[in-house]
Amino acid sequence: MNPPSEQSWTRFFPPVGWLSAYRREWLASDAVAGITLAAYAIPVSLAYAALAGLPPQIGVYGYMLGGIGYALLGASRQLAIGPTSAISLMIAATVGALAGGDADRYAQITSLAAFAVAVLCFIAWLFKLSVLVRLVSDSILVGFKAGAGLTIIISQLPSLLGVAGGGHNFFERAFKLIGQLGDTAPLVLAIGAAALLLLLIGERWLPGRPVGIATVALAIAVATILGLPAMGVPVTGKIPEGLPALGIPTFGLLEFDELFPLAAGCVLLAYIEGVSAARSFAAKHGYRLDVRQEFLGLGAANLAAALGHGYPVAGGLSQSAVNDSAGARTPLALVICSAALGLSLLFFTGLLTNLPKAVLAAVVFAAVYRLVDIRALMRMWQVSRIDFYAAAIALVSVLLLGILQGILLASIASILLLLARASKPNVAFLGRLPGTGRYSDSARHKDVEPLAGVIAFRPEASLLYINAETILDTVLASLRTSADVRLVACDLSASPYIDLAGARMLHDLHDELASRGITLCIVGAHAQLRDLLRAEGLAEKTDSGQWLRSLDSVLGEHHPDPTNRPASA
Repeated sequence: MNPPSEQSWTRFFPPVGWLSAYRREWLASDAVAGITLAAYAIPVSLAYAALAGLPPQIGVYGYMLGGIGYALLGASRQLAIGPTSAISLMIAATVGALAGGDADRYAQITSLAAFAVAVLCFIAWLFKLSVLVRLVSDSILVGFKAGAGLTIIISQLPSLLGVAGGGHNFFERAFKLIGQLGDTAPLVLAIGAAALLLLLIGERWLPGRPVGIATVALAIAVATILGLPAMGVPVTGKIPEGLPALGIPTFGLLEFDELFPLAAGCVLLAYIEGVSAARSFAAKHGYRLDVRQEFLGLGAANLAAALGHGYPVAGGLSQSAVNDSAGARTPLALVICSAALGLSLLFFTGLLTNLPKAVLAAVVFAAVYRLVDIRALMRMWQVSRIDFYAAAIALVSVLLLGILQGILLASIASILLLLARASKPNVAFLGRLPGTGRYSDSARHKDVEPLAGVIAFRPEASLLYINAETILDTVLASLRTSADVRLVACDLSASPYIDLAGARMLHDLHDELASRGITLCIVGAHAQLRDLLRAEGLAEKTDSGQWLRSLDSVLGEHHPDPTNRPASA
C-alpha cells in the first residue's frame, strides 16, 4: 500500500493546509476575532451552562476546550464551537431524570455524554455517514428551531420575572408561569428587561460589537454598587478560579440504552447545525467544505470538552457569525479565543460573582428569539403545504416532548411525509402543443390538442412499490372517462428508476388493456428501465423497439388519420 500523500494528510489534518498558506497580515484579524469571540462567549456560555443545569464555569470550559479541539481537525475556517441553546436544553431535559437529583452524578453524566458524542462522530466519519444531514429537511429545521426557541424562552422567563417556574414541557411551564405571575419580583424584572433592551439595541445598532460582555459588565457594576444581592436579586455567586482539571469521564454511570439516545440526538443536532453554518461561511469566502471531515472536527471538540469535564458542544450560527464579522481568517481565531478564556478563568472569575441571573436569562432570550421564524412558516403555508406540515410536526413535537424526542419524531415524520408524497406522483396526461411535435400535460396547458383515440400518460416519478398502484388506478380512471381508445402510450422519460412492483404494474396495465382490445406501448425508457422491463418479460407483451423512441415518433405511426399526425411526422 502506498503511503498517504501530503494531500491526504492535509485533508485529515486541516492545520497542515491552512498553516502552510498562512499570511502574516491575517494574524491581526484572527487575534481581533478571537478576543471578540471570547467577549461574546463569556456571557453566552454562562447562560447556556445555567440552561443546562450546570455550574456556570462548565460553559466556559466548553468554549475553551471545544474550540481547540475543532481547530485541530475541523474543516471550516470561521465556525465557532461551544455550548448551544438546543443541546443545553436537551441536556437539562434528559440528564435530570438520569442523575436522580445528584449534582455530581449530573455533571459526570454530561461529560460522559460529550465523550459518547465524540465516539459516535468518529464512527460516523469512519463509515462516511454524512448522509445524516439529509435526514432532516430544511422545513423540519425551521419547525424544530421554532419549537426549541419557544421552549428555551419559556424556560428563561421565570428567571426574568423572579419566580420559581417549573414543568416538564412548554405547555406545563407556560401553565405554571401564568399561575406565578402574581409573585413577579419587580426589581428582578426591571434588571432583566433593561439588560434585554440593551442587548436588542446593540444587536440592531452595533452589530458585531461585544455588546453582551458590555451589558454583563454594566450589570455587575450596578449590582455591586447598589448591593442588589442583599435585596434578594439572584446572582451567579462564586465561580471557581483556574483551568479545568483534565481527566477521563467516569464510565459505567449509564446503560447503553440510556446513553445512546442522548448522544445520538446531540450528534444529529450538532452535525446538522454545524454543517449548515459552516457551509454558509465556506460559500461566502469561496472555499470547499469537507462535510465528512466535520465529523472529525466535531468529535475532537467533544472529546476535548469531555476530558475537561464539560458537556457536548457544537458549531452554532450566532457565535460563528460573531467570529466571521470580527474578521476571522483561519481556526487560529478559535485558539486565541481559548487563550483569552483561559486567562479569564485564571484571573477574572471573581468579577462575575454579582452577575444577576436575570441578565443571563436576557442573554439567552436575545440569542434564541430569532429561532422562531414566523415568516418562514407563513411562506411554507403559501408555497408548500407538505413542508409546512413537516415544520408543524417538528414544532409541536418539540413543545410537547422536548428537544431530543421532538427531533427524532420529526425526522421520522419527515420520512413518512416524503413516502406519502412519493406514493402520489403526478401522472401527466399528454396532449400535443399546436404546430409542434412536443407534448405537454393537459391539466397545465389548456391549449394542447387532444389525441383522438389515444391516452398518453407520463408518470413524473420513479415507478416504485409505493406509487405503482396509484399510477395504475389513475390511468384506469382516465380510461373509464374516455371513448374509442385504441392505444395507451406510457412515456417513461420522467421516470429515472423502476422496481419489480413498477414492472408488475405495467404487466397488469397491459393485461387490463388487452382484455378491452387496447394496445399498450412504452416509450422514452432509460437504460436501467429497459434492462428491468426486458428481464421481467415486458418485451413479450409490448414492442421493445419502441422503448427507446420518443412519444412523437411512435404516435405518428399509430395515427392513420393525417389530421391527427404530429406536425413533425
